[in-house]
Amino acid sequence: MTDFLNNLWVAVSTPNPELIKILSIPLLIFLEIPLTLYMLKSIFNITTNKRQNLLYIVITSLVTILSGFFIPSPFNVIINYLASFIIIYCIFKTNAVKTLLGGLLPSFIFTIAQNLFFNPYITLLGITYDQAISIIIYKIPFALFMYLFIFICIYIIKNNHLSLRIIDELDKKTKSLIIANLVFGLIYIVIEIFITMKYLNILPLTFTFANFAMLLLYFIITLYSISKIIKLKTATTQLESAEEYNKTLHILHDNVRGFKHDFDNIVTTIGGYINTDDMDGLKKYYVQLEQDCEKVNNLYILNPDSINNPGIYNLLTSKYHEATEKGIDVNIYFLLDLNDLHMKIYEFARILGILLDNAIEAAEKSKEKLINISFRKDERNNRNLILIENSYSNKDVDTEEIFNKGFTEKENHTGIGLWEVRKILSKNNNINLFTSKTDDLFKQQLEIYLN
Repeated sequence: MTDFLNNLWVAVSTPNPELIKILSIPLLIFLEIPLTLYMLKSIFNITTNKRQNLLYIVITSLVTILSGFFIPSPFNVIINYLASFIIIYCIFKTNAVKTLLGGLLPSFIFTIAQNLFFNPYITLLGITYDQAISIIIYKIPFALFMYLFIFICIYIIKNNHLSLRIIDELDKKTKSLIIANLVFGLIYIVIEIFITMKYLNILPLTFTFANFAMLLLYFIITLYSISKIIKLKTATTQLESAEEYNKTLHILHDNVRGFKHDFDNIVTTIGGYINTDDMDGLKKYYVQLEQDCEKVNNLYILNPDSINNPGIYNLLTSKYHEATEKGIDVNIYFLLDLNDLHMKIYEFARILGILLDNAIEAAEKSKEKLINISFRKDERNNRNLILIENSYSNKDVDTEEIFNKGFTEKENHTGIGLWEVRKILSKNNNINLFTSKTDDLFKQQLEIYLN
């Protein structure tokens, strides 16, 4: 027993790089990669299921272990970064900015933590860099401390609701600027890792803290820049919402004034039909009056309190005014909480915009000039339903062919609108779009199932 304990002590207290590699595997699988996943979900507000979580942990573990054992440094670091981008994009279906941030930010945070604590750690224990990375009793405690520190940081971020959710709604130019910034950050991190690995043993403590300060400064400036962009985007969206709402209020005010002004005439006209017992005429007049009242009701519906997302509110009001200016009657029914949509809002906006554009174009060419739009929650089937119906003139339109790339009935258009819709649908397992037609109406029903 004594010999066993002596051998065990020798194994954990003397340099043993191979044993370190073996013990790093369970740390990687059960701590580091799940911690990275927790970081991605907390900071980027990524919604995942158990299958996606398992796939990410298994694939990332395999790539990291194989590259660590069979690919020499620094090439294994490059392979890990590239693999991280691909894994995040393929499993979580993220956009370019989230993919790059998701691949870079965990490494960035781990690098900052290591630069902050590693040199003081080896100085405090009076050991060398080589001893710290090759002796188990030094390597494992430091790794566990790092994981605990990072977990606490992520926990604070999550509980203070500091996620970067609004990145999804940024325009392409802004996303490109962020991507360029991240690429330079990646280059800096890679260089930093190489310098740390090669010279940490001889670097003075003051240099380590200065280096950490520079990394932290870059990190703060990057987050500050992103936060300013997000605030600007939010302010712009709110301003656009206010402008659209103001426009709607003006139209509503004019309609109500007109209705009030005509009220006496309306009552007199109804009295004329009643006095002459002309019920058919009264019915026709009532239908016309009801249509005017419906327009006023639509304007009441178009307000930010009912449509509780500024982007979707702007889109709907803009399309509503565009349609009415073209002489199209639009009926809107909105009974849906957009905060419980269960779909990325920018993807929903793209689909809705394309479907409304097509509905407006088709209705404008038709004799009836009518669009019906309804948003509601189907409690029985646990789904959100968006139904867009429009009158149309081309009764021979193929409901399958319209989704093909290049199909269009518009002059000087590329015909990629509905094809883009199909691409978005293919990335989301909980979303369906059913297209149908009757003799009078062309229908698009978007179904979003609540996972």
